[in-house]
Amino acid sequence: MWPGNAWRAALFWVPRGRRAQSALAQLRGILEGELEGIRGAGTWKSERVITSRQGPHIRVDGVSGGLPLPHLSCCIHLLSFTSGILNFCANNYLGLSSHPEVIQAGLQALEEFGAGLSSVRFICGTQSIHKNLEAKIARFHQREDAILYPSCYDANAGLFEALLTPEDAVLSDELNHASIIDGIRLCKAHKYRYRHLDMADLEAKLQEAQKHRLRLVATDGAFSMDGDIAPLQEICCLASRYGALVFMDECHATGFLGPTGRGTDELLGVMDQVTIINSTLGKALGGASGGYTTGPGPLVSLLRQRARPYLFSNSLPPAVVGCASKALDLLMGSNTIVQSMAAKTQRFRSKMEAAGFTISGASHPICPVMLGDARLASRMADDMLKRGIFVIGFSYPVVPKGKARIRVQISAVHSEEDIDRCVEAFVEVGRLHGALP
Repeated sequence: MWPGNAWRAALFWVPRGRRAQSALAQLRGILEGELEGIRGAGTWKSERVITSRQGPHIRVDGVSGGLPLPHLSCCIHLLSFTSGILNFCANNYLGLSSHPEVIQAGLQALEEFGAGLSSVRFICGTQSIHKNLEAKIARFHQREDAILYPSCYDANAGLFEALLTPEDAVLSDELNHASIIDGIRLCKAHKYRYRHLDMADLEAKLQEAQKHRLRLVATDGAFSMDGDIAPLQEICCLASRYGALVFMDECHATGFLGPTGRGTDELLGVMDQVTIINSTLGKALGGASGGYTTGPGPLVSLLRQRARPYLFSNSLPPAVVGCASKALDLLMGSNTIVQSMAAKTQRFRSKMEAAGFTISGASHPICPVMLGDARLASRMADDMLKRGIFVIGFSYPVVPKGKARIRVQISAVHSEEDIDRCVEAFVEVGRLHGALP
């Protein structure tokens, strides 16, 4: 006889291991369905394996160097086979990722300060090189202070929650980077979203937000998917009119926009009107990792007390700090490399538009080749790789549905021959897939 109601439980008893296996099988079924949906939509993202340093010429696992293009000169054919794959999709805007002085600075920091801190900053994770880099960043941007994070994603995740309360409001461009959107979601401020680059809509939202204590306008300086630039002069004018602050993410501007590479605010002459800048060390400034916030001293002090990604993440490794610091030294020492970007960007854009392609944005080294269809973008990118050109197709959810594109990024270390070869390959592949007549 079963005591009490134990007989009922026995009817449903399943060994613990079997229950776990059943739950795992259910999870696998759900995940496989999700993955199959991604494949079916043509938005599957594969990771190509690079077997060399980052740079304009790289080696890619399983790719020998590209098919020759019959209408290119023999010397460029030879370049295709001797120099590996041409990389046109890195954020290595200034070509500093493999600069010998940057590498040497990283090695020196590794030797002197070790591999890592094994600690967050406020416990035992702050070295002299961290404080020196923060001071250098603040000088570079002409701000009062700066604070380092493991990434700019973390900087954006840490800022809004620490700064804004339910009494405040944040007004965000609808096409802001995902990290800005996620950071805003974490805060308790009232949230307004204005249409992309639409100053009339921003003004209407600012008028509506007058009832709040603080009003913070949040925008990318340069938008990474479309290569367009925020109208900062108009934004700052509206902010002044309605008593708002301006925040700007400069990940795709720091180091190469503006006469000395200070960024979008320098380019548009409003350096004294943007309150807060978040940016990265992982693109133009050495390409390793790390992000930062720079702005008013009291704000930076508050972030050191309250920003969760700062308080609960290990310090940046010394080698990363050393590399970024040297990259800033090179940039502040000469603007020659910055000035070379504009001509190379214009060369690519004008040649592609003359061939019949639509290139989004204007004058930014991010040059999105607009194709519309996700499968077309993916297949064209694959065929570009076969011809020795490394580019990637972008589709939903990274960009809106129907806005698939191949994003090309120009670097200061691309030669004119590199750019011409990329254009030639695009023309051939575009005709092959019906993207060009």
